[in-house]
Amino acid sequence: MSRRPIARSADLLRLQNEGYDLEIRGGYLLVRNVPYVTSQAAVRYDGILISTLEMSDDVTTAPGDHRAFWTGEHPCHSDGRKITSIENPSAAQSFGNGVQADFTFSAKAQYRDYHHKITTYLGRITGEATTVDPQATALTFPAIVAEGDGEVFKYVDTATSRAGIGAVNEKVAGLKIGIVGLGGTGSYVLDLVVKTPVAEIHTFDGDVYSQHNAFRSPGAPGHEELTAKPKKVHYFKAIYDKMRHGIIAHDVYLDETNLHLLNGLDFVFVCVDRGTVKEKIVERLVVNGMSFVEVGMGVMLVDGKLCGIVRTTTSTAETRTQAAPHISYADGDGGANEYVSNIQIAELNALNAAIAVVQWKKLFDFYQDTREQYYTGFGIAAGGIVYEGSK
Repeated sequence: MSRRPIARSADLLRLQNEGYDLEIRGGYLLVRNVPYVTSQAAVRYDGILISTLEMSDDVTTAPGDHRAFWTGEHPCHSDGRKITSIENPSAAQSFGNGVQADFTFSAKAQYRDYHHKITTYLGRITGEATTVDPQATALTFPAIVAEGDGEVFKYVDTATSRAGIGAVNEKVAGLKIGIVGLGGTGSYVLDLVVKTPVAEIHTFDGDVYSQHNAFRSPGAPGHEELTAKPKKVHYFKAIYDKMRHGIIAHDVYLDETNLHLLNGLDFVFVCVDRGTVKEKIVERLVVNGMSFVEVGMGVMLVDGKLCGIVRTTTSTAETRTQAAPHISYADGDGGANEYVSNIQIAELNALNAAIAVVQWKKLFDFYQDTREQYYTGFGIAAGGIVYEGSK
């Protein structure tokens, strides 16, 4: 039972993206969990519509057989009368591989593709069901397990296929990404990068996930999780391992003794606020010729309100000189910075992370970049965004 034909066939992929529960088995296309009306004028939700499937090299061709098959009671009109317009007097039959048809349907037409054929039949069947139950629908959006040893995600990325940006998403596929520091901003960076098809995500942090972290990072840990005092890298790995492969947790603080752990990465997010440590990390990345994004905040409490700036600096081999003055090595980005006291500003962390991830994706042509930005700053009070770029 392979899902490869669905991924490669536009009509089947369209059906999947619209929310139908599809299965391919033994040369047949099965649409599961179809609601229909029984002879007692009640709605059941376990119907299976079946169609022969014609393909060439795992890609569908136009349907040559106008018939469809059905597992379940014979569908009826909303008042319990049998739908005779698609009725075909044929006996129940088995197609092998566990595919059993109770009835044969016939709605003659020149079907353009399988989306046209399936939705035509379903329209006649489910339309009657919605008359009885307005909530009845065959669009169940089932969770789809990913296939193959080389898959990054543990279930199919239907968001990408629904948006039609598979080719764009592939631009970051296979990359090895590093995230240094899983505090407020770093944890949100992880949350965003996890949802991309990069091959590996290396996280670096030796700190414990504490109660204050819960108020400036994604998710909502329970009291028992906080009581266990897990290391940040292991806490987040346990969350995101449910979704994907390739998260590699390094339960260490980076320093002169272990900077070699950064070697071999394709891109690094520097999300630490200790200036001396950050300086050593940046030095190693520059020596290695690696591109990176450095993030930071300068948040102050003035007259009972928070103000300041959220900043992101992108450093590549081409922008080293321009980017360098924007990288702060002051601990916590300044002595008056309330952020170092663990002030709860999750929205600024999330904003900082989002800008950083957008900048990373720009470098790999995921997003357009007409300015070739190497610095972005968001002023909280004025709400303005300033940038510097090579163009």
